[in-house]
Amino acid sequence: MAIRSLCVTESADRPTVATLVGMHEAGIDVTVVVPGNHPNRKTLRDAGLPTIDIRLRRKFDAAGIAALREELVRGRYHIMHTFNNNAISNGLRACKGLPVRIVAYRGIVGAVSFLDPVSWLRYLNPRIDRIVCVCEAIRRYFLSMQPAFLRMPAGRPVTIHKGHELAWYAAGPADRAGFGIPEDAFVVGCTANYRPRKGIGYLVEAIELLPSDLPVRLVLIGHMEAKELTRRIARSPARDRIHRIGFVTNAPEVGAACDVCCLPSTRREGLPRSVIETMAYEVPPIVTDAGGSPELVEHGISGLVVPPRNARAIADAIETLYRDRDLRLRMGRAARRRIGTAFRNQDTVKKTIALYEELVPNPD
Repeated sequence: MAIRSLCVTESADRPTVATLVGMHEAGIDVTVVVPGNHPNRKTLRDAGLPTIDIRLRRKFDAAGIAALREELVRGRYHIMHTFNNNAISNGLRACKGLPVRIVAYRGIVGAVSFLDPVSWLRYLNPRIDRIVCVCEAIRRYFLSMQPAFLRMPAGRPVTIHKGHELAWYAAGPADRAGFGIPEDAFVVGCTANYRPRKGIGYLVEAIELLPSDLPVRLVLIGHMEAKELTRRIARSPARDRIHRIGFVTNAPEVGAACDVCCLPSTRREGLPRSVIETMAYEVPPIVTDAGGSPELVEHGISGLVVPPRNARAIADAIETLYRDRDLRLRMGRAARRRIGTAFRNQDTVKKTIALYEELVPNPD
């Protein structure tokens, strides 16, 4: 008898979809709750996975809870696997009194506290059997939370990196000339949606600290329209060398057109997908020692790891890679190998199945 899993997600990205499809192909009976208009729903259905359109529009959605519970009872699922906050809070209510094991996914460090009532309705709820942490930094955070007498069981948080496949990144680099970047420029790319914790201001400062004769351009990819950042760039002496190109649908290919990538996060970073994508394209990364980034990048081998909130260290790393082409190329090749060996989607599939089998050793 196959393990039956109801996977609940609002935004099934490519690695998540590949994991669900991989588990299905390995014999797990997977049904996916995903919005009917999600672009990856067709991929799931074409792979043979049943999908259900249940909308969870708020923390507690009465109609969504009722629909989830009806499906849990109908399908006699062994596991409910939730992938976002609304899925957890609504799913926990839907599972009340049902003999289903609950697995929750967590993708960022922090923002969970024993003193926060909402945390008890989500990740701290004792009904959760396992929390799949996308990086070891998240697992360590859960196990170090204070006060110690409330600490969650050591076996509840587990680390399973969200894996990728190099074959996903076969398209050629984007034409960066289309963004107004000179042909001879040395381009530092940063893909993110602006939040204070992303540390974009430190990266802007790093560009200012570089010697004026270096032809370095900074390309900011993603939602970067925040007023705070706009004001910061407007008063920067390096403003003519900073390009905000906004959200693009081909962010991996744009990142591939850069000479280096940089994610200057100050805290709470999970396993940054934008860095993984550029590493897959042999673009050497500069990341901060924040969250899961140093698990992804081996300092001095597959990239450079610098202290957070340190513009000078970022500037020095950029200059080092600019002046040493051989080092840059060597790190780029090592970065691609790193993704191809240590962060494979098939490993994510195997580890997730092993977790399921641990929770449900004898499915009926």
